[in-house]
Amino acid sequence: MLKRSRRWLLLLLLTGFAAMNAVAFFHAWRFTHFSNEPGLHSPNPEQLSPGQKLWLLLTGIRNPKPHNGPRPGFPVETVRIASPNGPLEAWYARPDSGQARGTVALFHGYTSSKSHLTHEAGYFRHLGYNVLLVDQAGNGNSAGFRTTVGYREADDVAAAFHWLKDSTKSSGSPLHRRGAGGEAPRHGELILYGVSMGAVAILRAEAELGICPTANILECPYGNMRQTAYNRFASMHVPGFPMADLLVFWGGVQNGFWAYGLNAEHYASQIRTPTLLLWGTADPRVTRAETDAIFAHLAGPKARHDFPGVGHEPYWKRYAADWEQQTRAFLGR
Repeated sequence: MLKRSRRWLLLLLLTGFAAMNAVAFFHAWRFTHFSNEPGLHSPNPEQLSPGQKLWLLLTGIRNPKPHNGPRPGFPVETVRIASPNGPLEAWYARPDSGQARGTVALFHGYTSSKSHLTHEAGYFRHLGYNVLLVDQAGNGNSAGFRTTVGYREADDVAAAFHWLKDSTKSSGSPLHRRGAGGEAPRHGELILYGVSMGAVAILRAEAELGICPTANILECPYGNMRQTAYNRFASMHVPGFPMADLLVFWGGVQNGFWAYGLNAEHYASQIRTPTLLLWGTADPRVTRAETDAIFAHLAGPKARHDFPGVGHEPYWKRYAADWEQQTRAFLGR
């Protein structure tokens, strides 16, 4: 009788473990693969009611491919950039007056697109920079329907970086054409600006893909993939273990990389590029401990600024003057 009970218990445990893996596999797929359907992405976990959170846990997130909103209010040229992940669409624009000091390339976060960075790009133009707003693979008008939340997106960062460098040598590129005053634009400084996923993609592109920009401006980069999965469960007030670990494991398997190795803290230790790190103190998805570790590990010149009471959102919306001042001071303008 005891032996039979043990067999049933073992069968029950194996069945439960298999069920958890099946659910985790399904959620990981929904999280990293956008659907080709209209509609909005599922609300942020912290905005859901208890019933909605339960439904989300049972059915997975609604994850249509992010689309671009309106074009910027300033003139842009649509360009295509070859990436290992497929063709990327980007908007390129010059400042309104004079010779550009350099170029700022902007990279958005998860379930976003280049149109969400038009305000930031407009300010960089005001400071005298060319701007390049990039739809990372799977987002906006770029190829594909997959996201790896920063891992393969590093290839997109590197592709945009090399496109900008090569553009100074190519007479057919927007960077080489003469401006209204007849002057040939120069490469100058090349600044990388990234938000959340985009910030982590920048860190990996520098640490593992060998690009060397003039400076980085990073908003709310997460520390590592495992921690960000646990943070999402915490934002729903649901225990993360073991589902968070299973999500990370299966997400990596489905997308062909070791997701536990996606670690911004480790990347930071290999980066000597001058870096400005920005973070909101009420961010439910990126903790102070994560940003503290990234900042401590950065090997080059660095600066940091925290925005009180701001969550995982654009800082300029609450603290426009402060965001502009921090950015301007870091760039020496």
